[in-house]
Amino acid sequence: MNHAGEVLILTGSPGSGKTTTAQALAIGPGSSKVHLHCDDFWRFIKNGAIPPYLPEAHEQNIVVLDALTKVAATYADGGYFVIVDGIVGPWFLEPFRKITAPLHYVVLRPPLDVAIRRCQERGGDTLTDPGPIAALHQQLSSLGPLERHVLSTDGHTREDTLIAVLEAVNSGRFRLLT
Repeated sequence: MNHAGEVLILTGSPGSGKTTTAQALAIGPGSSKVHLHCDDFWRFIKNGAIPPYLPEAHEQNIVVLDALTKVAATYADGGYFVIVDGIVGPWFLEPFRKITAPLHYVVLRPPLDVAIRRCQERGGDTLTDPGPIAALHQQLSSLGPLERHVLSTDGHTREDTLIAVLEAVNSGRFRLLT
């Protein structure tokens, strides 16, 4: 996989396999790669952080997305294939559309029950409440003109999902037009 200077936004609801797939892509053969885990950018806020899925987090989310986008663009300009892994719905795409790097947008979509189960099995400080998971799943379930960027992961193994994402990026069909 040689996509130096390009950015892949790998998104989906919590429990869709974004991070697992992004990690596998990042260590795979091909061009030099950078894995930007969006959750880390929210966790950088140590005092006053608001869960990003809450309406009152709007201003915070704008700042975080601005920082994330600038970092992704800098790495892409440096010749890296940048894998942005996080919940980047259409409502967060505008800052990414402003960067000059070729941009791929892949939305992983598992069945809701699978997403909830995966989140609850993780433990730790990750999101496990079915309410917000279902809400985010719903928000990414009807994307209108961006629906062509969806990869159903129903019944997929980790390897199946990785192969599907590789094929999606290599085909160019999941390029996001700016």
